[in-house]
This record gives sequence, structure tokens and C-alpha cells, in this order.
Amino acid sequence: MKKTQIDIIVGLFVLCGLIMIAYMTLSLGRVSLFGGDTYTLYGRFNSVSGLRAGNPVKMLGMEIGRVGKLSLDQDDLKAVVEIKIKKGVKIYDDAIATVKVEGLIGDHYLSIDPGGGGNLLAAGENIIETHGSLDIYDLIGKYAFGDVGNDP
Repeated sequence: MKKTQIDIIVGLFVLCGLIMIAYMTLSLGRVSLFGGDTYTLYGRFNSVSGLRAGNPVKMLGMEIGRVGKLSLDQDDLKAVVEIKIKKGVKIYDDAIATVKVEGLIGDHYLSIDPGGGGNLLAAGENIIETHGSLDIYDLIGKYAFGDVGNDP
């Protein structure tokens, strides 16, 4: 009888540990089991260099979502970015999406200027005004070789 009680206690302890590990994995990995707390917008960019799925989406310096999958539109030669925004965050049709870098060599993120003069964007709609990432290495190369003001 005593061995059975010890086995039950050990089993409960292991079960609690597995539940904690699963919770930590989901919360630290920012995984949503049901996906019901976000809506999706899309942006079409000339360049998304450095941007990856899972990077943060920020508005006014606060994180409001995550970058979903990245794909390529072969017809228009544009990078299509799926943008997952937390429900309750309002984005207008005159919003501007820009790929930015945190610090000099930091992680890339998507910055959204929310707009406010137009209509609200519904799930599945496109942010029309987009700006691709600025290639810092290209700028340094142009500066180093005296080619800064000679862009066509």
C-alpha cells in the first residue's frame, strides 16, 4: 500500500512538471493554440531584407502583433507579408507599414503608423503604403566610396 502511494505522488509530480514545461514552451514561443486573439492584414513590399516570420509588429513603440509568413508575388515582383495584429488594435486604410531595425545591427521589426483619416481595415485587407528595409551595409558602402549623392 505504501509503494502505491509513493507511485501516485511521483506520477502527480511528473504530470505537474510536464504541464509546466508545456505552458512555458507555449508562452515563451508565443504560440497560440486557437489563434482567436489576432486578425490578419497584408502588406506588399519592395524589400523585406532581414524580416522573418515571428518578428514583432510595433505601433507607437508598443508590440501589437507578429509577422506571419512571408511569400513572393511573382506577378508584381513584391514580397507579401502576413501581419497578425492583436484584436482591439485599430489600423486605418491610410496606415503606413515600414520595415525597421532595432539599433545599428539589431533585429528587424515591422513598424506601423496607424493612420486615422480613413476607414478601418478589416481582416484580410492590405496596408497600401509600405516602405521596405533600409540596407545599412549598402549605405556604408556608398558613403565609404563617395557614392552617396549619385543615386539616379
